[in-house]
Amino acid sequence: MLPRTVGLLLAVGLAVSTAATVSPAATASDATSVVASAAAPAPAGHTLPPDTRFAVTPDNEAARQALTDLHQGDLTDAAAMAKLATWPEATWFTGGTPDQVRSQVQATVRTAAAERAVPVLVAYDIPLRDCSQYSAGGAASDAAYQQWISAFAQGVGAGRAVVIVEPDALANLPSDCSATTDPTGALTAGRIADIKYAVSALEAKPQTVVYLDAGNSQWHSVGDMAQRLIQAGVSQAQGFFLNVSNYQPTDQSDHYGTWISQCVWFATDGPAWAAGHTDYCASQYYSSAAPNDGKPGDAVSPTDPSTWHWTDAWYDQNVGTPPAGQLTHFVVDTSRDGQGAWTPTPGKYTGDPQVWCNPPGRGIGAEPTAATGVALVDAYLYIKTIGESDGSCTRGTAGPGDPEYGGTVDPAAGAWWPAEALTLAANAVPALTFNPRLFP
Repeated sequence: MLPRTVGLLLAVGLAVSTAATVSPAATASDATSVVASAAAPAPAGHTLPPDTRFAVTPDNEAARQALTDLHQGDLTDAAAMAKLATWPEATWFTGGTPDQVRSQVQATVRTAAAERAVPVLVAYDIPLRDCSQYSAGGAASDAAYQQWISAFAQGVGAGRAVVIVEPDALANLPSDCSATTDPTGALTAGRIADIKYAVSALEAKPQTVVYLDAGNSQWHSVGDMAQRLIQAGVSQAQGFFLNVSNYQPTDQSDHYGTWISQCVWFATDGPAWAAGHTDYCASQYYSSAAPNDGKPGDAVSPTDPSTWHWTDAWYDQNVGTPPAGQLTHFVVDTSRDGQGAWTPTPGKYTGDPQVWCNPPGRGIGAEPTAATGVALVDAYLYIKTIGESDGSCTRGTAGPGDPEYGGTVDPAAGAWWPAEALTLAANAVPALTFNPRLFP
């Protein structure tokens, strides 16, 4: 079957020719039921084969919005939201008691298994989450977190799942929050221990595929991010993830992630002189292979990928081709990177323009798939829920509203924002379609 929301829209001639129709009075839960087409079971273990089918959330915001729009007679918006509703997105778990998260994760994994699909689960309950800013929250202590993530792992059990462990947890350590947040380093040490514990608990399950946070290509240098991953136990996980809730172009994320993988190998299994020295690694900010003489194009610029060949040259010279299977893999969040990052009008803002926060005119990116065609990229995924706000942005102004949206106040972080969902859908690259993998 197709989701019934989609069936309704197809029935009125808004999409392809094969669909099932139901009464417009159908409930939201009826409208969002997705039954996957038959597929051969994937091999067991901590792997993500190219033919992996990712699970569509049975009750998602886009499907509910499609029903709302349909009942209001807005067929255009209903069609856009129905298309979005057919694509797999990650399911986020952001708190609750250990018993609650165990039950919720178990139900999600079982539903996906019944559909012969693999769910993408996001664990997001780390203490001092988001430096207590827009997405503040998290467990009350390291001990409480470890109980919570242990229950999360129990919920996965023997089922198949991709687990995204704590977005921003490594790219935004307590020591990064402010000069006074972690003066002794104890909070950061606790954070690293929490992530290592999560890796251990999740990797103990037979069919989990675990990825750790590596920020995005416009944040930490390659060596800095590689060092954090090594400390947090990335060697015991499948790999790391990039670009969650961000907008950096997919090809730049692929490039940056490949460098991180090479740097991790260089500092752990590479030449003896490199042992422990992720700080030697070239990055999106600097490469010793470049002349750095001040002439145009002779230095690496993080915002000009045409200069990144200097960093490639450094890795060619110092890493070469490591033995097969020794480079760390990664996944990329493409939920909002179709139009790339936003650059505000020069001079418009004197303060922080918050380019990461609900930037205007962005679009959905590459469709979720484990057949990426990029050697180290296990999958492109929609990890951030498309249509959820990043927070109430003021862009360095006195506020309280967002000047990019006419001074209105953006919804709180994590709140569903129909207008933003429609913008992202309208600007999708490639153009948003119904998910063909729902058809038998």
